[in-house]
Amino acid sequence: MELNDSNIKKLRWLIVFTVAVVVIGVNYRRVFAVFMMIFGFISPFLLGGVMAFILNVPMRRIEKLLPMKENNRLRRPIGLVLTLLFVVGLLLLVIFVVMPQLFETFMSLQNSIPVFLAGVKKGAEDLFAQNPEILDYINGIQIDWKSFSEDVIGFLSSGASTVLNSTITAAVSIVSGVTTFGIALVFAIYILLQKETLSAQMKKLMQAFLPDRVTENILSVADLAYNTFSHFLTGQCLEAVILGTMFFITLSVLRLPYALLVGVLIAFTALIPIFGAFIGCVIGAFLMLMVKPLDALLFVAVFFILQQIEGNLIYPHVVGNSVGLPSIWVLVAVTIGGSAMGIAGMLIFIPLCSVLYSLLRGMVYARLEKKNQEQKKNRGKAKAQPEQEPGRAK
Repeated sequence: MELNDSNIKKLRWLIVFTVAVVVIGVNYRRVFAVFMMIFGFISPFLLGGVMAFILNVPMRRIEKLLPMKENNRLRRPIGLVLTLLFVVGLLLLVIFVVMPQLFETFMSLQNSIPVFLAGVKKGAEDLFAQNPEILDYINGIQIDWKSFSEDVIGFLSSGASTVLNSTITAAVSIVSGVTTFGIALVFAIYILLQKETLSAQMKKLMQAFLPDRVTENILSVADLAYNTFSHFLTGQCLEAVILGTMFFITLSVLRLPYALLVGVLIAFTALIPIFGAFIGCVIGAFLMLMVKPLDALLFVAVFFILQQIEGNLIYPHVVGNSVGLPSIWVLVAVTIGGSAMGIAGMLIFIPLCSVLYSLLRGMVYARLEKKNQEQKKNRGKAKAQPEQEPGRAK
């Protein structure tokens, strides 16, 4: 290898990279601690970026509905204020409408569960009346609900005293969380108000320090990721609202209990792909089972009917192919995301895997097209060679 300027530069970077890897490998604990410290500093801004991305989805729709021209300076602030009011309104709706009914449900379960267990016990006695050994065992089962309630209250009291003993730590963590959320919210508002300017600045920064081809690839991937995430988020939220409304109306018509609570619960759990609605089904069936077992069976039947209608008719039109990920990879993405980051990971990994799938598919098609062109050229050369040989013989 010749020691020209290009090769010397490559060797220099290779030596620097090797030394950096060795230093990081030896001092990985310190490096990890420094990384976590830096992450703690920038976490409010990362959270603000995520909040801005989520709020931008309804904000774009609200801005399109405003009867103002695009160059109107008041359009962006009004759209942002309406978006924040919309989100706060949803939270208040859940707090003041759903939470009281949820509290009443848990209070009623305190009386429903003993009655339900007593009915199960009586049914078991009637069923096993011919077998005295099983009957004696069933009669021996006694649950002291007063003692159980006292144990629960005692546990909560001890937990509360433990929390009170660490009041300073709790207060510091609450203040830190509120501060982080406040900084993130202000940063998200700034991003939403100046998103075109920030986008133009980022493009100029990349064009100044990166090759044109690299800049184009980064912008293309960013555009693909934004479209995929926004379409998935919009479709998933709209599909969850439709499904929750369908359950609320159907349960109200059939006069089943907990119609509003189950409808809202299924709407929220439907945001979790694949498994979410079934979580709502299990909880709703349990609540109805404590009141009337036949209502629970009817609810399960209604659930599967509405799930078929939603999965075959509504979901393809609402969400459609916006994610563009085959079903088997959706299952893989949900499993990996749930194991890594919980519910948030399920929501993030599906569009993330869709972006990776689209990029990989584009690369595969490009390489196959290149190979096909090379094969056509080779075939053309192979055909041209026999035609030239008679001329040479002459």
